[in-house]
Amino acid sequence: MTRSTKVEKARHLNAAFALLQRQVALPEAVQCLSRKFELSERQAYRYLQQASHLVRPVEVTEATVPVTLKLPPRTVELLRKHARSSGLTIGEIVTGALNAFLGALKKHG
Repeated sequence: MTRSTKVEKARHLNAAFALLQRQVALPEAVQCLSRKFELSERQAYRYLQQASHLVRPVEVTEATVPVTLKLPPRTVELLRKHARSSGLTIGEIVTGALNAFLGALKKHG
């Protein structure tokens, strides 16, 4: 059995959250998740436990692809410092910066 991706985990959590919001009985919710996503009942129960602590559905992020960048040491230092202070990952910061840059190019080009 393969491990779930982050996207799959988010979808499982959101489905569990929706079942809990509709106040589906726990045994029925376990069965529903188990059948819908081909999970073990134990894993379905774990998703329901995690979802019970959520206040809203989790964001389902787009799958990512690893990319290697070569940056000056000072830029890397600043990037890591910003990541620590903001609570964001380096990937999230770089993605946001590149999306902003590429969006600006579309407007001016």
